[in-house]
Amino acid sequence: MKRPLISTLLLLSAAGGVFFLLNTMQGCRPSTTQAAVQGDAASKVYVRPGAYDEFYNFVSGGFSGQMSVYGIPSGRLLRHIPVFSQDPQSGYGYSEETKPMLMTTHGSIPWDDSHHVESSMTDGVPDGRWMFINGNNTPRIALIDLATFRTKSIIEIPNCAGNHSSPFMTPNSEYVISGTRFSVPMGTDAQRDVPIESYRENFKGTVSFIHPEPETGRMSIAFQIITPGMNFDLSHAGKGPSDGWFFFSCYNSEQAYSLLEVNASQRDKDFIMAVNWKKAEEYAKAGKGRKVPGRHYSNLYSDETHSATSTVVEEVLQLDPRELTDLLYFMPCPKSPHGCDVDPTGEYIVGGGKLAALIPVFSYSKMKAAIDAKTYDGDFMGIPVLKYESVLHGEVKKPGLGPLHTEFDDKGNAYTSMFVSSEIVKWNVQSLEVLDRVPTYYSIGHLCVPGGDSKKPFGKYVIAYNKITKDRYLPTGPELTQSAQLFSIDGDKMELLLDFPTTGEPHYAQAIPADLVRPRSVKFFDINKSKHPYMAKGEKETRIERKGKEVHIWMTTIRSHFTPDNVEGVRLGDEVFFHVTNLEQDWDVPHGFAIKGAATAELLIMPGETQTLKWVPDQIGVVPFYCTDFCSALHQEMSGYLRVSPAGSNVELKAETRSVDAGS
Repeated sequence: MKRPLISTLLLLSAAGGVFFLLNTMQGCRPSTTQAAVQGDAASKVYVRPGAYDEFYNFVSGGFSGQMSVYGIPSGRLLRHIPVFSQDPQSGYGYSEETKPMLMTTHGSIPWDDSHHVESSMTDGVPDGRWMFINGNNTPRIALIDLATFRTKSIIEIPNCAGNHSSPFMTPNSEYVISGTRFSVPMGTDAQRDVPIESYRENFKGTVSFIHPEPETGRMSIAFQIITPGMNFDLSHAGKGPSDGWFFFSCYNSEQAYSLLEVNASQRDKDFIMAVNWKKAEEYAKAGKGRKVPGRHYSNLYSDETHSATSTVVEEVLQLDPRELTDLLYFMPCPKSPHGCDVDPTGEYIVGGGKLAALIPVFSYSKMKAAIDAKTYDGDFMGIPVLKYESVLHGEVKKPGLGPLHTEFDDKGNAYTSMFVSSEIVKWNVQSLEVLDRVPTYYSIGHLCVPGGDSKKPFGKYVIAYNKITKDRYLPTGPELTQSAQLFSIDGDKMELLLDFPTTGEPHYAQAIPADLVRPRSVKFFDINKSKHPYMAKGEKETRIERKGKEVHIWMTTIRSHFTPDNVEGVRLGDEVFFHVTNLEQDWDVPHGFAIKGAATAELLIMPGETQTLKWVPDQIGVVPFYCTDFCSALHQEMSGYLRVSPAGSNVELKAETRSVDAGS
């Protein structure tokens, strides 16, 4: 991604791209960063103290494996949500309750590479209930509950190698989809152990349709569709007239398996794959597929028990389009497409050919007519290929260099990110006329219009997520902060309002009105409804028990002490479990718990919640523990001691909190 620009242009040119905007590209860069913002931009992004932002912006964390939340228009960072990576700040992935969230068939995987986010929807419009995010490396999809801003469910995707083309929703959240990034051989050990050069004969991909239960958020794989071997990049569901279809960008139709930078860029066109998911659902319910091995984990966190559990599933239902011949169709798309976006009307599908000098716009009604008339241009690996001209609404001519991803406003316009020429281009979906362009100064990847891939864009802003920021921020050693830029789209011309730094490498993001989320926010957990097996509802319920080498401590926290705060009788070689319940019943009064020498992390316990830290002492002596989250004027006094005696010691096991009188 960080190849010098001229080298990139030479490579793209050698791969067959036609690049005509070098002068335009150079001319659009301002000579200074100060020239970028004009007028009263500051007033348009100012959110006065005590006021709320208008939108939540949910941003993927890339190599951090997490999700970040920003306020728009301020650009203020509100929260990091732990998802696929352990989080020492909160204890996510370290506490006994959250460890199951990171379980996979490879064991506990405490990291991933998260690229895309997607909101749950009702009738094709974001509803503010859930956000989804993908794990690209160890294929997983996570569901975040926006009532708590916590990861509620994670499902592993079997028969999948790389999970980039996800997690995109059907219009009523019936399914969230996952398309494999890398095709691989599948089946038995003998079927998987084949020469890499047998790619064309033996490598396959899958598209998985995952159902989130509306009541619980638990996810399960409803069915998979086997696909020809190549790479799937991005996808979006149809809507309105195209509801019932899903569209995927595909590259490497050359079926190359080495030096893809060159070998997967030979053909003028790759494909947009159209999937009739309503027909696939019908076949699945009718038992037309076959069950195949597909061992995977489905992990679910409960707000009642404050704990996660893992369920292991051994097989999945697969549909084969070579047998069910009306499931998949290919539409030729200019080479190496990245974006695959459907406009708010559901009629137009936009491809983003990274190596193309135009933007193709396909018509759903023309596609359907071409399918009905069998207007084919042969097939690809047994899947019909529709004639390019028969499905094309038109092409946006000379939009810029390196089109990647497109989102839409509520006025019939589209906004496309141009990676190579570093700009956002605004164009009209019907007329295909370029209306405006603004520089982003350094290489833009994805962009986001609030609600911009739904039936009802909320408009107002477009946000650019840039890959290379160079001199727009203070230097921080060899790696600079990642970058986002906020533009106003209220008028005919886009206006840059704000640069703000981001965490990790932001890929895709979505922004939704704060009013969809804020009224549902959980302020604390009702301690009387807790079903955690080690919860103590009050200080009188605290105690200590030995179970062989395990020592369990029922502990409570409240401003500003622990009960118990003195523990004795623990022996070297014991495993100590601190089950800590936060007794507070007030908003935003968490407590922390940490003990000297803990090899995992601290705990951060919300009001009414119980969390467990496992600690294995490795030294004899008296060890302090304390609250790590500032909670009151006497926060520093919120601490205690635990005595570790030699193995085999007969020191009495006891736990207590002593009053001043008792200790005098």
